[in-house]
Amino acid sequence: MNSAQEQFLNLKTLPARMKTEEVAWYLGFSQHEIPILVADGLLKPLGRPPETGVKYFATVTLEELRRDPKWLGRASDSIVNYWRTRNGNKKAHRETNHDAPGDTSLTPPLSAAARN
Repeated sequence: MNSAQEQFLNLKTLPARMKTEEVAWYLGFSQHEIPILVADGLLKPLGRPPETGVKYFATVTLEELRRDPKWLGRASDSIVNYWRTRNGNKKAHRETNHDAPGDTSLTPPLSAAARN
């Protein structure tokens, strides 16, 4: 745990809204997992932030979600499913590109001397 995270989690009064990094610390997820939860509709940012803009989340809502074991289970499953799908797509892509009949991508090219 870094010092900024430790300081934030030890605040007596949390701010009314949190940024993505703070949400991750508070809920126990990685920062890169928060956009996955937003995309799956498990977290909702405040207002209508632009797609690439800073997103803020209501602390009141986060407190409720943090205490909800069902939501935590769904959120954890969402992360696992995201990576399962992503890694499965990579594997399928590798298999279709390298296991195709007549595929010579793994064969090194012949040198000029070997071609003659």
